[in-house]
Amino acid sequence: MTFEAYEAVVEDSGQEARGRERHALTLGIDRLERLQKGRFSLEDLVESLLYVRRLWTIFIEDLAHPENALPDKLRADIISIGLWVVKEADRLREERSNDVVQLIEINRLIRDAL
Repeated sequence: MTFEAYEAVVEDSGQEARGRERHALTLGIDRLERLQKGRFSLEDLVESLLYVRRLWTIFIEDLAHPENALPDKLRADIISIGLWVVKEADRLREERSNDVVQLIEINRLIRDAL
């Protein structure tokens, strides 16, 4: 395999990974938007917030891995955002907050940046 062919495979797999991340974030945003519109049961609320929490936990774990190729500063910034998302999802689930708008906006910003 030539170096150029290897680069193409790596680039394609990176694009595929970003596509999967965008899709996962879109699913979370859709769930959060249903909560915002008030169309949910208690089970929907818990499942939606746990989905967002699990998704960001996965992102944080990946970013914290030493082999992650993103620049350290960017990784640290996204980890900080992820920790905020996890805490905010917990606050909503525990009914210490009822404002899902910021959570939706942050997830959209990250999704659209991918």
